[in-house]
Amino acid sequence: MIFNKEKFESLLEKVEELKKSGTFDLSREEDLSIAVMNLISLEEHFFFTAEKTKNSDYLDLLEETREIRKSLLAEMIPAHEGETWCISKHLLAASMRIMEVATKLRSDGKKKEAEEMFEKAYRVYAMFWGIRLKLIDLSGVKAKDNEVIAAGKKPWTAEDIVEKLVDCCKE
Repeated sequence: MIFNKEKFESLLEKVEELKKSGTFDLSREEDLSIAVMNLISLEEHFFFTAEKTKNSDYLDLLEETREIRKSLLAEMIPAHEGETWCISKHLLAASMRIMEVATKLRSDGKKKEAEEMFEKAYRVYAMFWGIRLKLIDLSGVKAKDNEVIAAGKKPWTAEDIVEKLVDCCKE
């Protein structure tokens, strides 16, 4: 998905206003998104460990971890429409898993395949941010994209949004 520059700049202005008002902290949000990814992975590991060991204590840990993950995700997605809550959770989980596959490929010396996987992980993570920041407007996206391209302007991608808005190093 691509976004035209004018719309992106307008959204950037809104984000800057939120940052100045002190009601929105993107670096905090990015940290929370990574925490949620890791909590989802912990839930999966507790499940598989419970099944492999037949020790239901791991399911208790899964439940506790799930409650923490839910509360943190609720901080990021307080008001949602349709299935944006679950979509967000699954985008973060998928991004984390794809990153893990890419890391394993890279350590196996398969750098080209790893890079392709890293790009996919980043794309999925960018989709999360597009939804989280309400930057994805699916109505009329194709027509707008064609107008931007026809005007000779470089459209913004979801990845551009992550690179420009979400930077944990800017505090």
